[in-house]
Amino acid sequence: MSRTKLFIYLFLIIVLLALRASAQNPDSLLNSLDQGNQFNKVEATFKATHIVLSHSTETQKKHDMDLRIRHHFGDIGGEFGSAHTLYGLDVATDLFIGLDYGVTDRLTIGIGRSKHDELINLYGKQKIFQQQESGFPLNLTLLAQVGLMARKPFSDTEFSSYGDRLSYFIQPIFSRKVTSRLSLAIMPSLLMRSLTISANDPENLFALGFAGRIKLTKRLSFVADYTLVNGLSRPKNLPIALYNPLGVGLEIETGGHIFSLNFMNSEYITENSFIANTRKSWEDGGVRFGFTISRNFSLFKSKNKDTKSTIY
Repeated sequence: MSRTKLFIYLFLIIVLLALRASAQNPDSLLNSLDQGNQFNKVEATFKATHIVLSHSTETQKKHDMDLRIRHHFGDIGGEFGSAHTLYGLDVATDLFIGLDYGVTDRLTIGIGRSKHDELINLYGKQKIFQQQESGFPLNLTLLAQVGLMARKPFSDTEFSSYGDRLSYFIQPIFSRKVTSRLSLAIMPSLLMRSLTISANDPENLFALGFAGRIKLTKRLSFVADYTLVNGLSRPKNLPIALYNPLGVGLEIETGGHIFSLNFMNSEYITENSFIANTRKSWEDGGVRFGFTISRNFSLFKSKNKDTKSTIY
């Protein structure tokens, strides 16, 4: 079975699960929780739809659009850092501009473009379960993403078929708001691609992500995420060293804006790139500074006075 067909089948499974979760009869568990106890929901497990590198379980509110600009600079230290590059600020390893739109309160679709590989990514994100104060203990959101490398090939044989430009990413995201100040998440994932760095570098990569948020003040939080790739499906005998992505940051809320100041070892921004291709280490000066600016727009006013954004 081709990757494209496998991705389509997995994506259809996600859609069917999402439809089933939102269309059960009125006496089902989810509907009784959502309709009969709408204020029993645990809101804002994470403050934004992304953490540092990874997605969170949050989705956009219905008819809300999020403009997101993300920037990764160069190495702070090591061979390619120090004062000669103003500790990496002279170098942009990746830049991402994207739009997320809330089709419903539980379903978000997004499009974005990265500088690295001129990668265009499309994704759908469906919240299946939402944590309840006295009920279901977890959030579960399903993410399906496809990436297209739009750059010119480096050689005549690099993209032997159009499918070689595509990569696919599937991820269920589980999270829990443990206390009013602490939120945790775990994210198993599968990345499917055609281009690899060597013959023994697997085309299908399994990864396991971990993330957390600690609320420091009303508008300031510490966030972190880590993705385990080495030790799962990737062998050690590769021609170049690859590392597990780790990012930490401060998340600042300013009304309709979320502004994040981050440090990470990944040069790249989207999962299709950073899971497979993080070539820098925190131990050899490969950490870099980055920031995220998120601006939320409400395209239509809600007629329901009780409706409020799950993010802002």
